[in-house]
Amino acid sequence: MKTYNAKPADVEKTWHVVDAQDVVLGRLAASIAMILRGKNKPTFTPHVDCGDNVIVVNADKVRMTGKKRTQKTYYWHTNHPGGIKSRTADQILSGNYPERVIYKAVERMLPKTKLGTQQLKNLRVYAGPEHPHDAQQPQQLDIGSMNPKNRRSA
Repeated sequence: MKTYNAKPADVEKTWHVVDAQDVVLGRLAASIAMILRGKNKPTFTPHVDCGDNVIVVNADKVRMTGKKRTQKTYYWHTNHPGGIKSRTADQILSGNYPERVIYKAVERMLPKTKLGTQQLKNLRVYAGPEHPHDAQQPQQLDIGSMNPKNRRSA
């Protein structure tokens, strides 16, 4: 029996819509990263982008367990001496771009290679309940109902 290796021409991509309202951030990001890589398909090939496109709505209503909302800190550097900056997850979620929390969580779960960058481009995150991708006929994916821990309260 030969091992099946998918070719880029053989890959069929579908679109999924995920509602992030009241879903735990880490569990949501892990499920999205698995779909983006294509590990949920029987034709998974590690060196080919065989994952699907994912649309995340209601990113500003994502849930974090414990005290992560106030204690989890995101750092970046301005490339100037003493230029380290930080923001908590609460500041980002209540700011202008709350979708960055989900984007960063998923980005850090994907490989840090050219293929990982290509797979991350298949992720679209929106703070509100609307998205402009109705023409792609996305399928609804309910991550919150897959496991009772996915909707755990803070």
